[in-house]
Amino acid sequence: MTKRETLAYRPGVGVMLVNDEGKVFVGQRIDNRAEAWQMPQGGVDKGEDWLDAAWRELEEETGIARAKVDLVAEASEEFVYELPDELIGVLWKGRYRGQKQRWYLMRFTGDDSDIDIATEHAEFREYAWKSPHDLADLIVPFKRALYQRIVDEFSPLI
Repeated sequence: MTKRETLAYRPGVGVMLVNDEGKVFVGQRIDNRAEAWQMPQGGVDKGEDWLDAAWRELEEETGIARAKVDLVAEASEEFVYELPDELIGVLWKGRYRGQKQRWYLMRFTGDDSDIDIATEHAEFREYAWKSPHDLADLIVPFKRALYQRIVDEFSPLI
């Protein structure tokens, strides 16, 4: 059995946040200088409800108050991605081989002035609104297939 096979998947959530133009919120992580963008996402705390985790992560990463967002849909399945070999044992204190995530489509009803990525535990250095069809090309390579599946799932609702 390989090291990878002995590790679990980290439970996580993700939010595809769309604005009234049908564009998706993405941010560039503070801890990565690559030109990769990602949607808000993160881990689920022990005992935390998946949707509550999504709301928490969205606010922690974007500063957007829940009152400025409407829940549109939950993905019909959980999505899984594997870390590349070079990140096994590096991320998440070496406890996980990747993530098993539940994704939510949410609609932003506020203005850009309601966004504040300089939160207490800031994760993004910059943000932008991008076309859903560009997302797979913007993310780190090992998450491209995941992002394409999310776009395919939610596109009819955007």
